[in-house]
Amino acid sequence: MTFETLSARFAPARAVRRPRRVRTSSFSYRFWRSRTALIGTAGLLLVVLGAIFAGRIFEADPLDMVARPFIWPFTDAAHPLGTDMLGRDILTGLVHAGRVSLAVGFSAAALAVMLGVVFGAVSGYFGGWADQILTRVTEVFQTMPPLVFAVVVVAILTPSVGSIVLGIAVTSWPQIARLVRAETLRLRDAEYVQAARVMGMGHTRIILTHILPNAISPVVVAGSILVASAILTEAALSFLGLGDPNLISWGSMIGAGREVLRTAWYMTALPGLAISFTVMALNLLGNGLNDVLNPRVSLS
Repeated sequence: MTFETLSARFAPARAVRRPRRVRTSSFSYRFWRSRTALIGTAGLLLVVLGAIFAGRIFEADPLDMVARPFIWPFTDAAHPLGTDMLGRDILTGLVHAGRVSLAVGFSAAALAVMLGVVFGAVSGYFGGWADQILTRVTEVFQTMPPLVFAVVVVAILTPSVGSIVLGIAVTSWPQIARLVRAETLRLRDAEYVQAARVMGMGHTRIILTHILPNAISPVVVAGSILVASAILTEAALSFLGLGDPNLISWGSMIGAGREVLRTAWYMTALPGLAISFTVMALNLLGNGLNDVLNPRVSLS
């Protein structure tokens, strides 16, 4: 037996590198496997980027009269989507209007989620008289027609972006509150919550660190759907003439084009398509997040 053979026999064994396992339950892995979530994210990202860089892409004021009125789409290279009855460029208006519509949608949804989370968490965690009072308040707001109540709020506070956001949020938070309340009722008697009480943690800390992190998944899904609903409500308010008169939104463009709907239908159709595309992207994102965050759903 040679020296090389002995050396090979008694040499320390090399560590065998095992293939790295992919955590199929991780959020990122499931998200990239969901076609619905990816398509919705791509569509929403396209709209958001267009709104963010609207000032650089189209530097002109969307309310400026830049050409003769009633130029139909695809008939003038300088104005690809035509002009309205005042000679304003429709493409410039669509891109800039996305800023207002998205700002109203996300702001109203964020405010509604904040109100709903506070009401739902307090109601579900403490129970008793607090639960009864907050549940009755939630039911009162749910009995009111959302659009009618939003119209009343905006009319009282005068039309502006702030009043529109407030009007939409006040009519939208009850569904978030009921969702958070149901999740809190399910989680408040869990073993880790009871252990936190035994350790002397305060109620606020338990809610913030143990209850809400485990109840946030359905809230995220509902929040994405709520953004779409807020955009539609803002469009309805602007269509009724209750939008901010100093700003342009997709709803105000539809409202302005209704006067010439028979002769120049494209003035309402184009902003309507923009709303439909954005709402569809948000709905796809919401459905995708529902599948991603639900461990019982298998993604192919």
